Amino acid sequence: MGWEYSEKTKQLFMDAVHGKPGTHLGEVENPDGLGEHGSIACGDSMRFTFRVDRHPTNPTLDVITEAKYLTFGCTSAIASSEALCAIIEQGHFTPIQALKVQNKDIVDYLQGLPEQKIHCSVMGAEALEAAVYNWAQKRGVDLDALGVLLHTKDMDEGRIVCKCFSVSEPYLRRKIKELNLRTIPEITNAIKAGGACMSCHHVPGGLQDLLNETWEGKTPATPTPVRPLEVRPLELKEEPTITPYQFMKKVETIMEKQIRPMLAQDGGDVEIVDIKDTLVYCRLQGACSGCIGASQTLKIMIERTLKDQVDERIRVIQV
Repeated sequence: MGWEYSEKTKQLFMDAVHGKPGTHLGEVENPDGLGEHGSIACGDSMRFTFRVDRHPTNPTLDVITEAKYLTFGCTSAIASSEALCAIIEQGHFTPIQALKVQNKDIVDYLQGLPEQKIHCSVMGAEALEAAVYNWAQKRGVDLDALGVLLHTKDMDEGRIVCKCFSVSEPYLRRKIKELNLRTIPEITNAIKAGGACMSCHHVPGGLQDLLNETWEGKTPATPTPVRPLEVRPLELKEEPTITPYQFMKKVETIMEKQIRPMLAQDGGDVEIVDIKDTLVYCRLQGACSGCIGASQTLKIMIERTLKDQVDERIRVIQV
């Protein structure tokens, strides 16, 4: 399944991957600000760096002169990152002014994004916020005293609601309000939460409860102490006498429960063609089959996940 991207989105993507002058794929050496958001395990991640022209006396008047990114993700992730850098550089913003750039500004710059890809624009805005926080620490800027509220720890602190994508309750509450998310599909499209096993949709304290509390004033039920069903890491090393059949079934289980749902978020899929010893032969399908980042998907996401969850000796071969 392919996505309907605007001509602007496709052009920005192609210019970036071909290294056209004026694009921003890469990393600023010795950056004044560095921020990261997302994770490779979740299918999208971004590292955002910027350099400023330092004001001699007042660091709040520093102006961002260069912005770059490293993004593991799809066409919309790369194009969204390009858009973020272009907006900031063209605006001659200070780091604090750059915080006004929201995911809607990125979507507008791209002349629209598919609904299922809105999370890519959110990723850029979050990475920017983390980079500004880093800049403030380096320059000794007291953001709290200036009334600038950042949420750089939301993803790590608090109860984890969506275990598949490690999304915490504080982060979910904030994004539901900020992005005016009214349904579970809207949450999934915006920040991916609930997009894999879906066990967090209607459990006590899950996505629907958080939506109800936010928009209807209902207090969510106390989360049950019993953990919902989740895919646990499969350790081959604990079973030295594992048979080839058991090995194959473990690989298939991880593919079905973890890898394929992540690829499906971007309209892609993967098929196991054959397994020989620790070699897993795969064929990418859907949107992933013709993606310029296919080799990254195989090595960084699929192979790394199988190595972590099944056996470190696994190698994934594209066919």
